[in-house]
Amino acid sequence: MIASLPMYDRSETAGSLDRFWQLIRAELGYGPQSLDRRMPISGVWTSPDLLLSQTCGLPYRTDLKDTVQLVGTFDYGLEGAEPGYYYSYLVTHASDGRSIEEFGAGRLAYNEADSQSGWAAAIHHAQAAGYAYGSFYETGSHINSARAVLDNFADIAAIDAQSWRLICRHEAFVDRLQVIGRTDPTPALPLITAPAVDCKALQNAISAAIEALSAQDRATLDLKGLVQIPSQAFLDVPNPPTPGNLSR
Repeated sequence: MIASLPMYDRSETAGSLDRFWQLIRAELGYGPQSLDRRMPISGVWTSPDLLLSQTCGLPYRTDLKDTVQLVGTFDYGLEGAEPGYYYSYLVTHASDGRSIEEFGAGRLAYNEADSQSGWAAAIHHAQAAGYAYGSFYETGSHINSARAVLDNFADIAAIDAQSWRLICRHEAFVDRLQVIGRTDPTPALPLITAPAVDCKALQNAISAAIEALSAQDRATLDLKGLVQIPSQAFLDVPNPPTPGNLSR
């Protein structure tokens, strides 16, 4: 069996995530000894051996919805969002004096084209505001998108609010960046499992594990609880065009 919690897994959170998984495993009564950090996450999501993983809303609605069970969504207690929802901050260099509407023809740094928070949210926000980015720079991760703006490889990036919270908490360079806006909230990262897994038992184990976390680990992970958001709420979010279809 395979378990992973990859989306906010970094050196400062890894120990807390490992202890969280051990609590889930103990409550469930079975599961792999440790979280998988080696297998590509797309392979984890589609594996018949999947017990638990965290995906993104965009690949869930485009590729995974018919092949996995939706377990729930973590509530990170983000200000201005309902439990289980999130949004992205629009981040620029601290020395950049432009307003958000002045970034038409600018370069957007994005983590991946299948990211709701890094790609879809940014494109939908720009379309709603009546402007379009002129070019795009793929970075592979939210922290790399922040660094791309910092190093002037891009003008702006959309970084999901929990990733930005961790960047603010752990990266000294954050003082050289600024937030100039944020996107509309959408359902946050779906937790998924394979079709054969007892989903209710897994939900109960996760909720109990969150309650059993130490205060320090709960604060490190910013976990408030497990929220049940209907699958249709993820599916109702519109899909963005691909970077290739927008490149000029």
